[in-house]
Amino acid sequence: MRWFSSNGKKIVMLLPTILVYLTYIMMPIVIAIYYSLTNFSGIGTPKYVGMSNYQRLFSDPIFLIALKNTFIILVVTIAILIPGAFLLALLLNKKAKGVGALRAINYSPSIIAPIMVGLIWVFILDPKIGLINSFLTKIGLSSLAFDWIGGETLTPYSVAIVQSWQSLGYIATIFLAGLTLIPEELYEAADIDGASKFHQLINITIPLLNETFKLNTILVITLCFKIFETVLQLTNGGPNHLSDVLVTYMYSTTFTSGEYGYGMSIAVASLIATILFAGAFLGIHTLGRRVNN
Repeated sequence: MRWFSSNGKKIVMLLPTILVYLTYIMMPIVIAIYYSLTNFSGIGTPKYVGMSNYQRLFSDPIFLIALKNTFIILVVTIAILIPGAFLLALLLNKKAKGVGALRAINYSPSIIAPIMVGLIWVFILDPKIGLINSFLTKIGLSSLAFDWIGGETLTPYSVAIVQSWQSLGYIATIFLAGLTLIPEELYEAADIDGASKFHQLINITIPLLNETFKLNTILVITLCFKIFETVLQLTNGGPNHLSDVLVTYMYSTTFTSGEYGYGMSIAVASLIATILFAGAFLGIHTLGRRVNN
């Protein structure tokens, strides 16, 4: 009782947030896990089948393609987005006339609905009507007019570029917030000691943004594993599911094929993959810090 009397106000204040979290985050996860263990079409009574849906995943070629595509999007997006957003944040951190307007323009793609982003990029990447291939053909470089979307190999790379374009401003804004928290006195002291701008970047800016890099990488991992609308608009998983990612395959399995139980097993597998990748990154990140220290 003494513990509750001293912490009761905190519990009461946190209770609404805890209830929302349990209702809208944890409960859907528990329900998805339950249905993933059943054979259920969305109508009637679910039939418990144990782990058979999960066993089916590893023999399902479309699931393996979707997993591979998601992994490619993840790797390429991290490779483009993290360094690109960091460099952009460095540029936007300068004190110059009009930089405020540039920051707003930079962030604007992040507020566009993903389905609209996909529609915009269809007119750029589509092999038949897209701007890129039309331009290459007109200047006599039709041999470079590839199937940027809808083909067998390039679609996940194109999706990664679109994802990076849309998220660049959002991730750069987080980097920019971190940059503004670094004391100017550190740079002034480094200038007095004769350190170049490059050495200041390596020895001051990047180490002090260590937690920001970690946060942004985790955000990118979660963004890539839940990407849906952009892929749906660009290719709708075609042709023959060759451009599917985990979420689009889960959606088509659940609502098009009517295999609700199997679709939920794909959703749970996607959640587990997200946790594993995020956990692996955090483990490597922590180990790296210990080695450096």
